[in-house]
Amino acid sequence: MFKKTVAALGAALLFGTAVIPAVAADERTIHDESIYDTLVDRFYNGATENDQGADPRDSQGFNGGDFAGLQEKSDYLQEMGFTSVSIGPIFETVTYDGRAVLSYEAIEDRFGTEDELSDMLSAYHEKDMSVYADFPLGGVSPDHEWTAEHEGWAIPSDDGETVNWDLGNEEVREALIDAAVSFAAETGLDGIRLTSFGEADPAFLNRMIDALKKEAPSITVFSVAPSEADFDLVYDPDVMEALRAAFVEMDPDSATLDKVENTDPPSMMFFDTLNTTRFTTEMVERRMFPPTRWNIAATALFTLPGVPVMTYGTEIAVAGKEAPVTHPLHNFKTDEELKDHITDVNGLRNQSETLRTGDFKLLHNEDGLIVYKRFSDEETWVVVLNNTSETQRIDLSQEEIGEGKRLRALMDDNLVSQADSGEYRVVLDREEADLFIVEEDTGLNIPYIIAAILVYVTFIGFIYMVWRKGKQRAKDEQAARAKK
Repeated sequence: MFKKTVAALGAALLFGTAVIPAVAADERTIHDESIYDTLVDRFYNGATENDQGADPRDSQGFNGGDFAGLQEKSDYLQEMGFTSVSIGPIFETVTYDGRAVLSYEAIEDRFGTEDELSDMLSAYHEKDMSVYADFPLGGVSPDHEWTAEHEGWAIPSDDGETVNWDLGNEEVREALIDAAVSFAAETGLDGIRLTSFGEADPAFLNRMIDALKKEAPSITVFSVAPSEADFDLVYDPDVMEALRAAFVEMDPDSATLDKVENTDPPSMMFFDTLNTTRFTTEMVERRMFPPTRWNIAATALFTLPGVPVMTYGTEIAVAGKEAPVTHPLHNFKTDEELKDHITDVNGLRNQSETLRTGDFKLLHNEDGLIVYKRFSDEETWVVVLNNTSETQRIDLSQEEIGEGKRLRALMDDNLVSQADSGEYRVVLDREEADLFIVEEDTGLNIPYIIAAILVYVTFIGFIYMVWRKGKQRAKDEQAARAKK
């Protein structure tokens, strides 16, 4: 306990307050973001007057989450270090997940009013956080207002329950672009995620992207499907599969991580989405312990190159194979150990430009022992992920680290100096992860010394307060006896 306290204080001394983004929202680029992906209805019920019979026990129906709930829990997301929240579709809808859109001109009243949406956005903006929402280009309700107004625009979808738009029809394309631009302009959202566009022509998607950016130059436009269009973020399902394969169990074939690299535009880094089986489920199926798995996986998520995207409930290890089981109403009354770890690692990423945008080099990757460095002219980090069943040692060369350096662990109190033979020998217990900052070896562990002093001063202060209270209690008892 003492070692962890000292390590935490040392990290705080090095990087300051972790939960506050190091770059203000109006100065951030997409590389600086970390995204929490949720659904309005399944996050938090902040205003019961708009429930309209919502039942938290009904997994198929509306559970009561709303804009007021997102606003009320904005501190929760900020404390974990997220710079952006993606809230799914918010149009008038038949279904809780917002996909069965009825109109592109109306907000779902179960989620709240336009004023409540505006208030929620303002609350996040005051915290230097961004808010994104979905714009479905297909998979809408057969009762969508356009189906009656425009014969021939709608095409039945394969699921038999929704319709898609005929994206080969120029009138449909123009209407969708106008609707998306109006939506962005009227809401003031910071980002739009285009969904359900099937095999839409990239040229059409680029027209929509250009129109959105003409209306709001700083808006972020991205997708949930691979595309050759000019989105601000790359969606690559192979990245998800590579991450899942490398961290779902101990001693994996982690060679899939060899394909991870810096990209421009940056790739989204994710272990699951709102549309996939939860990663926790795959862990459980392999009889792994999810909190331990997620500690290592989350360290990778927030330190590998790209923009981390975390599905809501990951911090409490939500499981499930498909919706609606994968979309439970968020439970805020659970163990916070994993949430605290996410806060620590995401906080370090917020404070270090190098962890967000620096160069990347994989130093070692074999059967679950993964070591890489993030580096820039300002600093160098070494990330060690021991996803194996045994304690491991990795020897890092002087060529990679430099001469006369030392590696300071941020998750523990470990300090690695250069050996006489020139290498840096890092030892990590099984199923553990740590980040090391490379610094000059001055021979003194200043942050540790200062942190230790603070711990002992706090302890002495506590003992003094107990002594004073005890002394006062004795005086009061003596006075009471005298009165008798």
